[in-house]
Amino acid sequence: MQLPERVGNGTPTDEYWVISFTGRDRPGLIRDILKEPALQNVNIVDMDQRVMQGIFVMSVVADFGSSRVTANVLEDWFRENAGSLAVEVTFFSLGQRKGLHSSKKNLHVVTILAKDRVGIIRDVADVAARNNVNVERSSVTARGDLISIEFLMDFAGCNADDCRTLIKRDCERLGLDVVIQDLCSSLKEKRLIVFDMDMTIVDFEIINRLASFGGVDEQVKAITEMAMNGEMDFKESLRQRVRLLKGMPLATLQEIAADLRLTPGSEELLHHLKHVGYKIALISGGFTYFTDVLKERLGFDYTFANELEMKDGVLTGEIKGDIIDAEAKGRIIFSLAELEKISPDNIVAVGDGANDCLMIKNAGLGVAFNAKEVLKKVSDGSLSRENLLGLLNVLGLAEEKML
Repeated sequence: MQLPERVGNGTPTDEYWVISFTGRDRPGLIRDILKEPALQNVNIVDMDQRVMQGIFVMSVVADFGSSRVTANVLEDWFRENAGSLAVEVTFFSLGQRKGLHSSKKNLHVVTILAKDRVGIIRDVADVAARNNVNVERSSVTARGDLISIEFLMDFAGCNADDCRTLIKRDCERLGLDVVIQDLCSSLKEKRLIVFDMDMTIVDFEIINRLASFGGVDEQVKAITEMAMNGEMDFKESLRQRVRLLKGMPLATLQEIAADLRLTPGSEELLHHLKHVGYKIALISGGFTYFTDVLKERLGFDYTFANELEMKDGVLTGEIKGDIIDAEAKGRIIFSLAELEKISPDNIVAVGDGANDCLMIKNAGLGVAFNAKEVLKKVSDGSLSRENLLGLLNVLGLAEEKML
């Protein structure tokens, strides 16, 4: 069909149109769809296309300002040729471009992770709507039985900090893990990931296990809890706990190290990160004896921890050298950036307690894992204990896609 050219030299009132296409996917479909608009000098200024379960879906924003035909004429052509193209077509007028994008956007990537269930997308959309946040785009991926939904949201209609806090709170109430990054930060390449050790990579507090062997577990556990909740200075709490271990033989450390139970998913996560080229580091307020074991077992590129003083094969109850506390963890982020010749924005930090706050703040992306409230407040989001592997989804590394 030869399309008639536009009558006269005037520009039509409605210049911008959204044109949507749906049909069975096949090679060459995009070419066939866009051939006629190109011949008629219709400029495609925006486009979103994907394939879901073998169904081709594409929407374009078309500028008819300098085209040879009007939108109505092109729409008629598509309807006459819908059979040969094997697609359904809809046209929607946007009107004049002027004023369509007058408001400045504040785009954020919001990643939701959870066990799949009916209504998750609706629930998150409701949270966004109640906070005057517009959902611009969304996509779903899956890894095993974990579902991940990535939303592009515009926070321009609210205070961004308040929105982040409220969305995190409401999603947690719904039983959903959530990580929120501003769009600019999310696009920065991540190259190194640092982890806390106890209750993050290792599925227990090692010092509590040492205390249990030494018969001082209740005293040590109480001090540990206060430190993790930010109720006690970490350095002092660590010195108090280590003094309670005085006289413990090296054989006890060896026994615990031989049975370090890892957090579910951590070994697979680290293997995948290494496989795709990430550097991985362990920054712990625990002890070098155990970080050394994990470095050899899991392939950490860097490990930082406190060294227990030992004489004649037993612990003296003292720590050698400077203590790795919250401030030291925060500084190590910058040191690693220098070593790797990258920016702190290229670093991801994952931890669970108050001692990880500065580490989380100083990294480009900070994730609270099975964490205390004090850490959740300063993080970009949180993952629950069963969802550590969800970090792959947050980083765009999920192996499977739900198409």
